[in-house]
Amino acid sequence: MASYVLMRILESSPKRYDRGIRILTFGKLDLAYDRMMSYVEEDKVLDLGCGTGALSLRAAKKGAKVKGIDVNSQMLEIAKKRGVETNLTQNLELCEMGVAEIAKEKSESYDVVMAGLCFSELTKDELIYALKEVKRILKPEGFLLVVDEVVPKTILKRALSYLIRFPLVIITYFITQSITTPIEGLPELVKEEGLLIESIRLNKIENFIELVGKKSKE
Repeated sequence: MASYVLMRILESSPKRYDRGIRILTFGKLDLAYDRMMSYVEEDKVLDLGCGTGALSLRAAKKGAKVKGIDVNSQMLEIAKKRGVETNLTQNLELCEMGVAEIAKEKSESYDVVMAGLCFSELTKDELIYALKEVKRILKPEGFLLVVDEVVPKTILKRALSYLIRFPLVIITYFITQSITTPIEGLPELVKEEGLLIESIRLNKIENFIELVGKKSKE
């Protein structure tokens, strides 16, 4: 969904982040996150790029023990405050760290790894590294839950996505000096790193994905 490139603008003012995302996505991001929670129980969960805690708090509310990581300290402070306000701190650990640092996590130590609007901020090499590490730290039959911006497969939908997205990219760059990069071939990358595809849900333009991957028993 083209509006997700504005995430960077909103991150520059974390207090407005969630409200802005809801307005820009007409509440669709919340619905996507809610759907992902059907795969979370009283599990051990890692939330990559947790931001203000939208996914982390949802999982903690379901009884999961959640570790949320993000490089943005301001976003983490908001997530911590929300954890206190919702009385979920006992289920929530929030750490200032990047995706590259998940190499420190023990193998087969998580039931679920979540990534909401995180992978599109990585280079392809970083994404491949992250997926390798996700497979390593997931327990057998554990889930990878991804909600993110992707590149449509058809030429027509790519063109439409580009036309909608381009002006937003310019605005984002001038304000933050950085942009997100829609992921091309995300399902294929997930499968190449040895995870099974449990389900895929795309919007009409096919530039926004909800993907569920699963580690096999073996």
